[in-house]
Amino acid sequence: METTSNTVGHDIHALAQEASALLAATAHVADEHVSEVRKRLSTVLEAGKKMCDQARDRAVAGVDAAGKAMHEHPYQAVAIGVGLGAAIGYLVARSFSSRRDG
Repeated sequence: METTSNTVGHDIHALAQEASALLAATAHVADEHVSEVRKRLSTVLEAGKKMCDQARDRAVAGVDAAGKAMHEHPYQAVAIGVGLGAAIGYLVARSFSSRRDG
């Protein structure tokens, strides 16, 4: 999951850099169509940057809230972790058992 998130973030960053390079490379073109596309691309880039910033802020807030909850209620956090681990382990074992029998 971490690798996928990093890959997507890297791809978005690379796309933004390429779009910015395209804007810079076409700055001298005076064609009306190119100017319109440049304006739309600039608008989309700014909106994308804002969305990425908001997503990062929400993720950081979520991690902070989870960390705070774990520090305030450590025994409950451990119990929830053990319970989820046991449930997932049961489901995985059951899945493998049904594959072996079938």
